[in-house]
Amino acid sequence: MKIEIWSDIMCPFCYIGKRQLESALAEFPDDEFEIEWKSFQLDPNIEPQSGKDVYTFLAERKRISVEQSIEMHKGVRERAKSVGLDYHFDKAVISNSLNAHRIVHLAKKNKLGNEMEEIFFKAYFTDGKDLNDVSTLIALGMDCGLQAREIQKVLENETLFLNDVKSEIEEAREIGVQGVPFFVFDRKYAVSGAQSVETFVQTINEARK
Repeated sequence: MKIEIWSDIMCPFCYIGKRQLESALAEFPDDEFEIEWKSFQLDPNIEPQSGKDVYTFLAERKRISVEQSIEMHKGVRERAKSVGLDYHFDKAVISNSLNAHRIVHLAKKNKLGNEMEEIFFKAYFTDGKDLNDVSTLIALGMDCGLQAREIQKVLENETLFLNDVKSEIEEAREIGVQGVPFFVFDRKYAVSGAQSVETFVQTINEARK
């Protein structure tokens, strides 16, 4: 079964959804699943916010107080914890995810797409890494098994894999994706959001039929 996942590396629910799906797949030990991560940007125009933390950034975007923003993030952090993830929003570095998505496409070319997504999610939400920083992206890509010279080539040439990212975002619009994560099972069933393990299991069973 092929499972396509539209996701943004800066989306906290995408990482949670990844864990929920993995728990569901563990219920099918004798089945083979092909996971393909597809690019999506919640905000393609976002720019680095020097000296601004995530709490303040969200408060300004949603026109709420910083205290309300902190409380909202607390709820997300607790949900992440429930699936074994350790979010540190206080360390998160606001950045544009475009270059990271292009590196994911390089990883997909090397059959390491799922591994690269995991590394980027952890780097952003747990370790507070700056995914706009070239040296950081190279180091993370090497952790995944990519060659430094390949990563450097992608980062130096802004057109490499750019059309791949854009085409997947356009494909998401065409099939009606309005938010991520968005999971498509063998092009038969779709699940939107970080749903429960039970929901994923039920959807896999329906798609198998």
